[in-house]
Amino acid sequence: MTEKYKSDFLNILTERGFIHQCSDFDTLDAKLMEGPQSAYIGFDATAQSLHVGNLTGIMMLRWFQECGHKPITLMGGGTSKIGDPSFKDEQRKLLDDETINSNIEHIRKTCFTQFLNYGDGANDALMVNNNDWLDGLHYLSFLRDYGRHFTVNRMLSFDSVKTRLERESPLSLLEFNYMVMQGYDFVELNKRHGTILQMGGSDQWGNIINGVDLGHKSHQMKLFALTAPLLTTPDGRKMGKTEQGAVWLNSALLSPYDYYQFWRNCDDVMVGTLLKRFTLLPMDEITKLESLQGAEINEAKKILAFEATKLCHGEEAANDAAETAQKVFEQGTIGEDLPTVEISADKVTTTKLVDLFIETGLCESKGAFKRLVKGGGAKLNDKAINDAESMFTNNPENTYKLSSGKKNHAIVKVI
Repeated sequence: MTEKYKSDFLNILTERGFIHQCSDFDTLDAKLMEGPQSAYIGFDATAQSLHVGNLTGIMMLRWFQECGHKPITLMGGGTSKIGDPSFKDEQRKLLDDETINSNIEHIRKTCFTQFLNYGDGANDALMVNNNDWLDGLHYLSFLRDYGRHFTVNRMLSFDSVKTRLERESPLSLLEFNYMVMQGYDFVELNKRHGTILQMGGSDQWGNIINGVDLGHKSHQMKLFALTAPLLTTPDGRKMGKTEQGAVWLNSALLSPYDYYQFWRNCDDVMVGTLLKRFTLLPMDEITKLESLQGAEINEAKKILAFEATKLCHGEEAANDAAETAQKVFEQGTIGEDLPTVEISADKVTTTKLVDLFIETGLCESKGAFKRLVKGGGAKLNDKAINDAESMFTNNPENTYKLSSGKKNHAIVKVI
């Protein structure tokens, strides 16, 4: 790792726009300058992949490791059995152990190793599972030793809880226990690994501060909290959500090409922020790129898409995605990495175009396809489709490009 960054972690995060709140900035900075420390971020095990919404935290851990410190990825194998109530309208579906363990294994293989170096070294990343200590807790002893440090009054003051209550949504005792358990995670990691810092998104501030306070009250630990601002699109949506769903980091759920296109299609005003957060490019280069105007901003978007895809899926996948995008958008040809479906020749005359648009994921429903046709956004080999009931017809090349607007495409092959 780069030697000059060993005591510069907070400066880097400040410069790149990662810091929203810090419990004690100056004392934490001094502690980090003493030598290698460990910090962690907790991740749910509720799906088989993390998504772009988790990427801010992963990049914070990446910079922490770049600065010579030890990052810890805490998988919520225990807390995922309960669910975080933060800003949710309803209780999460409870998962069994088999599903949670399967999710953790998929996340370990596909979402962390691209960004962090794991191993046995002093600043190698470490993955832990909070089920290792939560599952064996004795309930009465735990309540006596730690539950007494939590007040319902304070829990009710958290925005995440007030939101649920204002919407008259049920908030069970099970979910209140989530806050206690997450706070205890911090204490346990300090005992086991000397961890002094927990990081996360700004919506996790209350949960993280619980851990800081619990460590102080129960064991006189000096712990720190650091959160990053949640990243939203100009229209107020959380980053990582699209009309098609979550932007997964696992290539089995979202192709590297589609991942590349997510970044390539970002809003112009977001380019500088995204380059700072989700690439490792030097700040002077980012400053030049975010100053580009007009059509030139597209070059900055291509660099953003390539660098972000390279970090997540590797340089070869990033090159392939960039090449495919160039063929589709600049040369007008069909790229090989676009989503592809095959149809047998004997079904051509009985297949409607709407069915192919739905199967390729370009439209979610027949109604969406009708609206797309009406707006002129549905195309077959770059020619507008004028009738939503059009049947599919074959051509001598047996290969077609379907388009939903200017940015979303798929391939249909007749076999």
